[in-house]
Amino acid sequence: MGLRGRARAKGDGPMRVVIAPDSFKGTASARDAAAALADGWRAVAPDVDVDVRAMADGGEGTLDALGAAPGAAQHAARVSGPDSRAVDAAWVMLVGPGGPTAVIELAQSSAITSLDAPTPMDAHTLGLGETIAAALDAGARRLLVAVGGSASTDGGSGALRALGARFVDAAGAEVALGARGLESLDRVTLDGLVALPPGGVAVLTDVANPLAGPCGAAVTYGPQKGASADQIARMDAALAGLARLVSAQWPERAVDPDAPGMGAAGGTAYGLAVWGAQLTPGAAAVADAVGLDAALARADLIVTGEGRFDGQSWHGKVVSEVSRRAAAAGVPVALVAGSIDAPVGAFAAAVSLTDLAGSSRAARTDALAWLRGAGRLLARMRWSMAPVSGSP
Repeated sequence: MGLRGRARAKGDGPMRVVIAPDSFKGTASARDAAAALADGWRAVAPDVDVDVRAMADGGEGTLDALGAAPGAAQHAARVSGPDSRAVDAAWVMLVGPGGPTAVIELAQSSAITSLDAPTPMDAHTLGLGETIAAALDAGARRLLVAVGGSASTDGGSGALRALGARFVDAAGAEVALGARGLESLDRVTLDGLVALPPGGVAVLTDVANPLAGPCGAAVTYGPQKGASADQIARMDAALAGLARLVSAQWPERAVDPDAPGMGAAGGTAYGLAVWGAQLTPGAAAVADAVGLDAALARADLIVTGEGRFDGQSWHGKVVSEVSRRAAAAGVPVALVAGSIDAPVGAFAAAVSLTDLAGSSRAARTDALAWLRGAGRLLARMRWSMAPVSGSP
């Protein structure tokens, strides 16, 4: 079997290849990885029609991937960072049949990487809400919100505050931002929330954690945010208390805090769900946004990839979403990964950058060069399957 893909009618024109990888974490963004694979393929087979569609799973890197979509317009807003210092948060406006869609990435405004030191009790998502407000003011009729990389565990209360909600203590004063403020929360006021855009809000996430409890946001992700055991217990109690107050005081807006995904980004997914957002698998939403199905309808082969292909790659990740859609369209899939640690029998071909480079260190040191090499190798394999080894 070779990489011919589907049977093609005479006169169909050049072979059509779609390049749709995720980022190679720590070494190459999805956009750069896709461009390198495409450059390598074109160097060997300039006659091939190569269609680049950078992908993401809804976490960090989503904005970069969708920023490469046709017609994407770049924007930025000056907003509050997770420690209230001002930051410039980039966001993207896409043009589609339903009107302008804004793509917002929490990590642009509220990332843990923006902190000089972790502040787990005080970090907040106010800046995310301010970015959302800026996108709405700019005319967005739909929002895609990627929520990976957060610094906070505030249940999305900061974002809701920027959108018109109020969180007050027993004396009627606004509580502090962050989980610390939620500890003194007595009343939630949601009637001032801005209306959802006509096309709705999709929260992109690939985690299944509930808001609180042993598998909740604080217990699962608190240690990564620098929280002590005592702080984790306090944050968990604060998130549970927030959900109880919303359910008791605003039953018409109540959502199930135990539903899968509500704990994403320190409970930000829960807060946005209270606003009216829908949680959706990130890779599927990105695939829709970049027009992957339309690209597959014209494709003979699709190339996807990620930094490490292993057993988790089939659970809500880019490789699994691309493979699922390609199977439905009858298009074979080639895989490129930094390392391959799971069976690859489902793919028409599979290339490991580690194998090409001779070591993981070498592959990571110059990932783009080896991605170009992988593209060249796949292009040479397009008419007859060859072993995936040796120098490109």
